[in-house]
Amino acid sequence: MIRRLAVVIAIIILAAIVVHEPDITAEPAASPLDPAKEDLSRVDYPSQRDLDWYPRFIRPNDSLESLFGDDWVYIARFNRIDRRHTYPGMTIKVPRDMAVARAYTPLPKEYEPAKRYAKYILVSLTEQWIGAYERGTLKFSMPAATGKKGNETPTGLFRIDARDRTHTSSLYQTDDNSAQYPMDYAMRFFIDKQNVGYWIHARDLPGKPASHGCVGLFDEPMQNRMYGIPARPVLHDSKKLYDWAVGEADHGPDSGTIELIDGGPVVEVIGENPVYQPAPLRPMVATR
Repeated sequence: MIRRLAVVIAIIILAAIVVHEPDITAEPAASPLDPAKEDLSRVDYPSQRDLDWYPRFIRPNDSLESLFGDDWVYIARFNRIDRRHTYPGMTIKVPRDMAVARAYTPLPKEYEPAKRYAKYILVSLTEQWIGAYERGTLKFSMPAATGKKGNETPTGLFRIDARDRTHTSSLYQTDDNSAQYPMDYAMRFFIDKQNVGYWIHARDLPGKPASHGCVGLFDEPMQNRMYGIPARPVLHDSKKLYDWAVGEADHGPDSGTIELIDGGPVVEVIGENPVYQPAPLRPMVATR
């Protein structure tokens, strides 16, 4: 009798949860309590349309490392997101075959316009990705965060004319207004009519266009210095591109402060910001 009563009580409690707290048992999706309602499975990158991936809901206590082990780096790159911006309630994309993530780059291996140049930087707004070319052959590439709507990164052909390894923004501060926003390993490629400079530099990568027009790259050492996250920095794309493009081997001793340089790499910015579809691009897969 007691056992039957316990079963009845359990059924009543479950029914109450389903009726009054439907989100607890609903299919995974971006949490309605998350003001950003961040669902990166809605971001339509042309390079991912023919790849076999599924949306993965991030639950409490999930992290890229706990979910994917040493392959977390490739999942971060696939989503153009850093560890500080991967949080419970959001949804990311996960290739079913991890080899796809390891080999992923949306940029062409050979790029004809770059063949005339020893070094050439291609920025795709559509793919949120940046590539380093040597005589038209892709040397390496990495995700980026370009200008958000209303502050889009200018398109066209430019050339890097200045470097500043310890640059900080003159216009914007950190979230807590405690310091000017850090822009480590900065390379200027354009100055507009209002005398505003556009740079390629270190910044946060939230998985979408997010800047005021600059092009941001992974820099976990900077994030650790400013926010204490992640505890063990790994990704340092901003330094890699900086050393390749304007390093001391080609442009002499680096003072660490702003310096004009001659003969910097050409920078080509192409495309338009990626489209956000009104619904996930793939059916949501429940995870355990």
